[in-house]
Amino acid sequence: MSMKEAYEKKLQSKLDEWNAEIDKLKAKADSAEADAQLEYHKQIEELRAMQDEAGKKLDELKEAGDDAWEDLKAGIDRAWDSLSSSIKSARSRFN
Repeated sequence: MSMKEAYEKKLQSKLDEWNAEIDKLKAKADSAEADAQLEYHKQIEELRAMQDEAGKKLDELKEAGDDAWEDLKAGIDRAWDSLSSSIKSARSRFN
């Protein structure tokens, strides 16, 4: 397995984990008090948008040639860090 393939698998695994985490947050939002539900669902929409953007970056990586993928890595890492921080922040607010 090449370094690019290993990196792709790592990113896909993390996206799958985040999808499950966002689903858990949505379940909490659905059971929250009515006044909190609107805010929670807004945060979930923002997380889904960030997740979609991260998925697009992963698709770009998959389409990149073996020599060009390193150029995309910095942008992908920023997107992953941003989404990770946002999910952690939402998780703390939903508790």
